[in-house]
Amino acid sequence: MYRMGMLKHCIASGVVLCGLGLLPAVAQSRGSSAPGPGGNSPASTGSGTSAAANKPGMSAMDQHFMKEAAEGGLAEVELGNLAAQKASSGEVKHFGERMVQDHTKANDQLKQIASSKGVKLASKPSHTQMAEKKRLEKLSGTQFDQAYMNAMLNDHKKDVADFQKESQSGKDPDLKNFASQTLPTLQDHLKQARSVAPNANRSSMQKPSPAIARK
Repeated sequence: MYRMGMLKHCIASGVVLCGLGLLPAVAQSRGSSAPGPGGNSPASTGSGTSAAANKPGMSAMDQHFMKEAAEGGLAEVELGNLAAQKASSGEVKHFGERMVQDHTKANDQLKQIASSKGVKLASKPSHTQMAEKKRLEKLSGTQFDQAYMNAMLNDHKKDVADFQKESQSGKDPDLKNFASQTLPTLQDHLKQARSVAPNANRSSMQKPSPAIARK
């Protein structure tokens, strides 16, 4: 009986001691998974956080506008330089030169806004825009004039619509202000493109054939 009593006592003591030994481990385990400030666990506040989450004031719409405006502005400068070199019409050359001047200025303004918000913009036009440039590079004379001005008409219709939407519905005040200030210039570009494009198309249609020119 004495031995049985001692055995029960040792077993009970061992259980208690083991339990005491496990307490620090349990407490440490619970502490490592405890919610951080705001109710997030450490795993959810690590380096895997998306860039958008790091910029709560920058909406998806604003970020999309910045991307589109940056790529579009770079494309306008590229194509404007091409028109200044290849166009056969003085009007088209002048239009291309204006595109380089005005869109370079707008691009610089957008870069400053993006830099202040930690947003990295594209350094070159999109693949589609570069493909358009390659297509135009293969043309010359009135064919180039016509194709370039038709492209400018389509591009500036989209630009005006995008900048108008941002100026009215954008969330970021700096971007809204940029869109509002740039919009009148883009509207004037569209107006000028509508004036120059028919002349370029007319010149292409009125160009005499080689047989007539030889006479």
